[in-house]
Amino acid sequence: MNKETRRIFYQRLADLDPNPTTELNYSTPFELLTAVLLSAQATDVGVNKATKRLFPVANTPESILALGLEGLESYIATIGLYHSKAKHLLQTCQMLIDLHGSKVPQDRASLEALPGVGRKTANVVMNTAFGIPTIAVDTHIFRVSNRTGLAPGKDVKVVEEKLLKVTPSEFKLNAHHWLILHGRYVCKARKPECWSCVVNDVCDYKPKQITPPPGR
Repeated sequence: MNKETRRIFYQRLADLDPNPTTELNYSTPFELLTAVLLSAQATDVGVNKATKRLFPVANTPESILALGLEGLESYIATIGLYHSKAKHLLQTCQMLIDLHGSKVPQDRASLEALPGVGRKTANVVMNTAFGIPTIAVDTHIFRVSNRTGLAPGKDVKVVEEKLLKVTPSEFKLNAHHWLILHGRYVCKARKPECWSCVVNDVCDYKPKQITPPPGR
């Protein structure tokens, strides 16, 4: 994929969904941080079910801490790895109170210093909560970037660096959301639905199935 086809690629995704956003439910930067921290190896749907119960009861660092470990776990026990996530979230809440006045920091170094917060989580929070043009590379974005030829790379860090380099500036803020949604609903892992893809003619993927299978 070259410079011009990349621009076409993004423009079509933008035309399809001009204002994309995360599918995690949140209303504050802290709720977003909490939801993203809980979402590792879990679905957004599963996280939303848990936070729908949790956030009306506790949605600040202080109120989460007040629940204690067992109390917090009772709200998120349906989420994978809930025990370690609960511990990390409580530790993160304490650090936010002690170091950041209970506010979610906007810089990468401070975010990545929080327990359970890695580069991907930091990127999501910076982008979605604070409008910083970062691109968080998850399994969907890694797959789409390699399969389409948009920004191929052997690991997520390489793909992230390539995406930041080759994504036109006007698309950089929303690129994360467009790519993850495209990977989740169209460019699927087992069988990409090329017949319904708006960028199938500029994609480098060779074994495209342009004709929909029977019943589709």
